[in-house]
Amino acid sequence: MTLQNLLGVSLAAVTPDRATVSRLLEAAARNIVDAQIAALSAENRFDAAYKAIMQLAMIALNTNGYRTLTSKPGHHQIVIQSLGKTLGIAAEDIIVLDALRKQRNLSDYSGDTVPESAVTECLSHAAALDTALRAWLRSHHPELV
Repeated sequence: MTLQNLLGVSLAAVTPDRATVSRLLEAAARNIVDAQIAALSAENRFDAAYKAIMQLAMIALNTNGYRTLTSKPGHHQIVIQSLGKTLGIAAEDIIVLDALRKQRNLSDYSGDTVPESAVTECLSHAAALDTALRAWLRSHHPELV
């Protein structure tokens, strides 16, 4: 399936926008820093790292000419699963990111606690995605950074 097939179902077409990319890059960087604040609870550090992952994945969609339809259920899942198409992220990494999404849902909607190992995993993947996205942007869309 291509991203084009998801237009109108889960995605909308957009024109890539430097201001949006810049704001989201800055927000993701702040969230990665916040996720490292030891004085915060594991849940809040996890949320910050997960939010960075989502912001970075949204940048990847935006620069490819798409955004999720947030009024539709499953938009977090679509953003994560699109990383294979937008940035060429390996399937095994997408599986881990999706597991982190499920952990976030359990925490947010069921009140489950977040283990420190999940915080570490989420922060590690956020940092790796940040590095990969910034390199991809410099290579493929230098006009947007």
